[in-house]
Amino acid sequence: MEYQTIKGEKVPSLGLGTYRLTGDACARAVERALAMGYRHVDTAQMYGNEAEVGRGIEASGLDRGDVFLTTKVWPSDFAHDRVKSRTRESLKKLRTDYVDLLLMHWPGDGVPLDETLGAMRELQEERSVLHVGVSNFSPSLLEEAIEYAEVFCNQVQYHPYRNQDALLDQAQKMDYLLTAYTPLSRGGVQDDVTLKEIGEAHSKTATQVTLRWLVQQDKVSAIPKATGEEHLGENLDVFDFQLSGEEMDRIFSLSR
Repeated sequence: MEYQTIKGEKVPSLGLGTYRLTGDACARAVERALAMGYRHVDTAQMYGNEAEVGRGIEASGLDRGDVFLTTKVWPSDFAHDRVKSRTRESLKKLRTDYVDLLLMHWPGDGVPLDETLGAMRELQEERSVLHVGVSNFSPSLLEEAIEYAEVFCNQVQYHPYRNQDALLDQAQKMDYLLTAYTPLSRGGVQDDVTLKEIGEAHSKTATQVTLRWLVQQDKVSAIPKATGEEHLGENLDVFDFQLSGEEMDRIFSLSR
């Protein structure tokens, strides 16, 4: 596993995304991923699977401190007291005293940003939350957010076809983690001629080339979703090769 260093803290570059994973299948996927070497798990209150994620982490037998765990607050709960009560519910479901990272799931429009981030900061002060961040924020909105909290992460859709140069540049300058969700473009990368060609040079799949391209960027982590052992293993097997500068640029040029 490789790590990104953000504000002095090491975060595993590759994590398990759990959007649309539910029930026993979710718990099993989390347990299996952790057994295989994953150390970063992403969930959200809106996913309705925090209890299953918590079960999977517990069943893995790992120390809580060995897993970087993220959850998110939905915009309908952005009012101060709702942020705190919903996060406490999350902790119960996740069977933990704290989450490593709590995110605003989307920008809100009804509650002032300082109210939501203020409540998240209070959770941080009581150590229920170690770091706070945002998701789906534009560069300008992120500039606003840092007035109210130390933003650790901005989680956005990022893959070879989706240009995030402005956010990438900002993340590197401001030392925050840019976490890529839907990093494989919902499976769209598998048949890409360029990615397959680069993969052949390294005996890797187009999927592995895509994930390598992401985690090789400074301040970027990726959270692909997978359940079966084969896909979990394929996604994790990206730390034994490097893409050249030219290969990285070829992938950057795929964005449309």
